[in-house]
Parts: sequence; C-alpha cells; structure tokens
Amino acid sequence: MIRPILRMGDARLLKRAQPVEGFDTPELHELLADMRETMEHLDGAGLAAPQIGVALRVVIFGFEANARYPEAVPVPYCVLINPQLTPLTDEEEEGWEGCLSVPGLRGVVPRWKRMRYSGFDTQGQRFEREVDGFHARVVQHECDHLDGILYPMRIRDWSRFGFQDVLFPDGKSPVSE
Repeated sequence: MIRPILRMGDARLLKRAQPVEGFDTPELHELLADMRETMEHLDGAGLAAPQIGVALRVVIFGFEANARYPEAVPVPYCVLINPQLTPLTDEEEEGWEGCLSVPGLRGVVPRWKRMRYSGFDTQGQRFEREVDGFHARVVQHECDHLDGILYPMRIRDWSRFGFQDVLFPDGKSPVSE
C-alpha cells in the first residue's frame, strides 16, 4: 500500500526512532512492503520508516535507474534495520540532495565519502557493507531520518539550496559536484 509521506514541519520527523525488537514478523513484512511500494511510486532513492509516520529504525534504499537522480549509478536494493554507520575516512564529499519529505527543493550537503554500514535484514541476520559515493550518500541521508535529521539541517552554504525548478531550469539536477 502506498503510504502518505510526512513533510518537513511535521514534528514526527524530528524525533529519534526506536529500535526494532522483533524480526520476521507479519507487521515488519507489511511495513517493508508498504515502504518499497511507496518509495518506487514516488521515484525515491530510499525511504525511512519515520517518513511514513512509523517511529522505527528501518530504512530501505536502492534502484537500477532513478528519474529523480538520472546520473546516479545503480544502488542495490537493501533493507537496513537498526543501522550503525562508521566513516572509513575523514574525507567528506559535497553533493546535491533532495528528499520526499522536502518536496521540490534541493541542497548541497556534505557527507562521508567512504563508510561502513551494518545492521540487520528482515530475518534478523546481521550484515555489513563498505560503500562510497552516491551509495554512501543515500545510506547517510536515510539514516539521518532515524535521528530526526532532515538534509537541510546539514547544509553549510545556503546559496546552494533552493527550489529544484529554479536551480535547474533545464530539469537536470546533478548527483554531486
């Protein structure tokens, strides 16, 4: 089922989500199915449970091709529950971001360039991956939602934030600079 997306200004987006304690449950499978259907319907690169009003530490992300990020390399589909993020270097990379909860806007956000994420899959099996580039950016963006952080809160240069159609009148927004 496609769920409505909470938008910036909704206080629920600013709260810290709670850890998932039960895995492989009908409720968790239903939540994940709804999240995926919602994300794909809206051409999202990822989605966090708090964005649909569910205060659990659950994110999904991934796509083969994405209309909102046409230049982005594919990111494998992933369910990440109770995630932990670790930078692999101090190096940051700036890049343009958007968000389904902040529709129509884009901004340049610094993110770790290389990182490791770990967490659990739907069955409760722990896994970890080392990633870089856009994959790392998507994971960091989605996991920020679990701590009540929206990408505009990370913007350092407000001259590089605005409405997508004004910033990119040709309709082509870059993935990163």
